[in-house]
Amino acid sequence: MADKADLREQMIDAFSGADYPISGPMDLVPALPNGPGTRFESDDFSMTAMELNTKLGGGEFPYESADAFVDDILDQLEAQDHI
Repeated sequence: MADKADLREQMIDAFSGADYPISGPMDLVPALPNGPGTRFESDDFSMTAMELNTKLGGGEFPYESADAFVDDILDQLEAQDHI
């Protein structure tokens, strides 16, 4: 089972460099260390930023902060039993 706190830390590190507020996923790409191929991993969980974008419902844009964005991602991952 994935460690939610570990994933949150990885995602905050990756997404915090974006210029908030963000209005869509493309606003995040320049901030990602490896672009859409940036990978988030914990135990049996592994997804790239691009995979997250395709598997999740798109989110509730705009987001005012990395914390709000990452919290929504983690909630969606839990709801879909990915973590």
